[in-house]
Amino acid sequence: MLRQYELVDRVLAYDPAADEDLLNRAYVFSLQAHGSQLRASGDPYFSHPIEVAGILTDLKLDAETIATAILHDTIEDTVATPEQIAKLFGPNVARLVDGVTKLSKIEGTTANERAAENLRKFLLAMSDDIRVLLVKLADRLHNMRTLHFITNPDKRRRIARETMDIYAPLAERIGLYGFMDELQTLAFQQLEPEGYDTVVKRLAALRADDGDMVARTSAGLRSLLADAGIDADVRGREKRPYSIWRKLQAHAIAFEHLPDVIAFRVVVPNVAACYRALGTIHQRWQAVPGRFKDFISTPKRNGYRSLHTTVMHSERMRIEVQIRTAEMDREAEFGLAAHWAYKDGGDLTAPARVAYPWLKDLLDAVDHAASPEEVLEHTRLAMFQDQVFAFTPKGELIQLPAGSCPVDFAYAVHTELGDTCVGAKVNGRVVTLRTPLVNGDQVEILRSKAQKPDPAWEGFVASVKARAAVRRFVRQQERGQLLTMGRKLYDEVVGRLKLPLSEDAVDAALGRLKLADRTALYLALARQTVGDTALLEAVVPGSTAGLKPKKRGRAGPKAAISITGLTPGVAYQLGDCCHPIPGERIVGVGRAGSGIEVHSIDCARLAEVAGEGAGDWLDLHWGDATEGSVARVAAVVHNAPGSLAALTAILAHHGANIVNLTLSERDRAFHTFVVDIEVDDLAHLTNIVAALRATQAVVTVERVKA
Repeated sequence: MLRQYELVDRVLAYDPAADEDLLNRAYVFSLQAHGSQLRASGDPYFSHPIEVAGILTDLKLDAETIATAILHDTIEDTVATPEQIAKLFGPNVARLVDGVTKLSKIEGTTANERAAENLRKFLLAMSDDIRVLLVKLADRLHNMRTLHFITNPDKRRRIARETMDIYAPLAERIGLYGFMDELQTLAFQQLEPEGYDTVVKRLAALRADDGDMVARTSAGLRSLLADAGIDADVRGREKRPYSIWRKLQAHAIAFEHLPDVIAFRVVVPNVAACYRALGTIHQRWQAVPGRFKDFISTPKRNGYRSLHTTVMHSERMRIEVQIRTAEMDREAEFGLAAHWAYKDGGDLTAPARVAYPWLKDLLDAVDHAASPEEVLEHTRLAMFQDQVFAFTPKGELIQLPAGSCPVDFAYAVHTELGDTCVGAKVNGRVVTLRTPLVNGDQVEILRSKAQKPDPAWEGFVASVKARAAVRRFVRQQERGQLLTMGRKLYDEVVGRLKLPLSEDAVDAALGRLKLADRTALYLALARQTVGDTALLEAVVPGSTAGLKPKKRGRAGPKAAISITGLTPGVAYQLGDCCHPIPGERIVGVGRAGSGIEVHSIDCARLAEVAGEGAGDWLDLHWGDATEGSVARVAAVVHNAPGSLAALTAILAHHGANIVNLTLSERDRAFHTFVVDIEVDDLAHLTNIVAALRATQAVVTVERVKA
């Protein structure tokens, strides 16, 4: 453990103007506060915050951050209070300590709820001041270094999984690759002990067989570049065990066939020298196709810059070479902290949400999440995403997660553009909204003011921002529909009493039902958490009236579907792949010998149909008579008596005739039914889906369009 004077001397060595008194007071306060507390290792608990502070001195951080590291567990694990920290160490340190502190005393919540609330609090704090994240990462790194002292294997695995899912990706997002590598290695050792041991033993055998291969190759690279007039510092190292294991799993190959286990870093004076060095290396050794990446002209989202190439070395093995300047190398080592460490204009106290747009999008998604599980899902989704680079028609670069489609692109440009997108052109060719984008695509979004987010988009978007926007719209729509349904049910039920109700009577009924207001009552009626009888009894205690809800009826015979925009007399048929229904945007595709096929605008088969030699797309619209359209939904229900009855009862209540019902999947817990139902239009289907999602028997329900 670092002694007091050793820690202070470390800080003063890189920052002579640091507040030495602040550091000394923090050290003494934390020592006294933690007192005789012990860690699982048997060491004094106080050793942990001091080691965390020591890790941060390697990043050359300011005195406030080091003091925060020393004090970061005092509020959570001792009797110290936030007010006390603010009084003794100032508002900045108190704010940082509070940001790192978990919400450890949340009563009456589940483990997921506690995890979600802690994560939400932490993300908000780090968005205001990124130093919160730096302290948290150093805290987690030291905890992982001592994780083996925890005797409970389940707890070790839980901590390791959280580290792999959240903290290692966060380190990568701010460019702290040294932290990321060590966190992943320590977590990998706990999560896959056999895999870890296998890779470590293979690396040891490789070192024994190749002897000084790294030194020889480094010397050869250095000599080659020197002959070309390029002054270069060349270093070689083995890749981390987790990185090797991940490649073995991804490519399903044996260790012996794994390329580029060794990576070499070439540091040159300037950017021009980077490209000269690349050309020199490619002239000497054959480049491996598809393995060159230029992160200088197109940096990663975390600001990382470098040239990466893989070549066939003279010793008949592949090696990866990373070429960068000294400044780029510092940024790769220290991430965002590099600017502070080398005093070249960085400000760690500036709001991180400004410097990191991905963090702003994540916070927006977390703020509007409907459940703890959704908070955790959004965060994990945001962390594990490779990149694809696409361009606007004006040449602006848009960075997106791998697997993104035009909808993700539209939301990345602007939320309003995403909400109103109806189609896209990629490299000048019209494509469907679910078409995956690849690096270098130029994307033009087609929009309509009449368009709204489609719930089906959630099934194929890849970005947190797009997924959260669609879910938010769906929840708003469902809430509005449920309120309308609830008001109708309320009017119908209380209408049976045939007597006027005073406001006092309604307020008394709300109290008996333990509901806050009429809005809550309407939602409860629509979601069937309050039934007719319960409402009548609450309004008029002792009442036994309990009539069932009336079924929705249809007036008159069904009318045929009509579509405008077609030449009179031209035959058409609705696509059996997407089952378009009135209310959604449709297009027609001419097919030789079979007339016009009508598809929804986001049909997955549109691009395939167009590629089969179909004619131009026709912009079509639904006519006035549109009753009797068939829509397909997939509903996952609990495997319990009455679940299917509840499903069909809701469909009957909403006047949806079942055309076909198939059990597609089944297991002990859940059954999945695919149901074809007759609906009036998109609004009718949306009401049905909202009602199905609101019942406890149904786990999930989605429209099927393929």
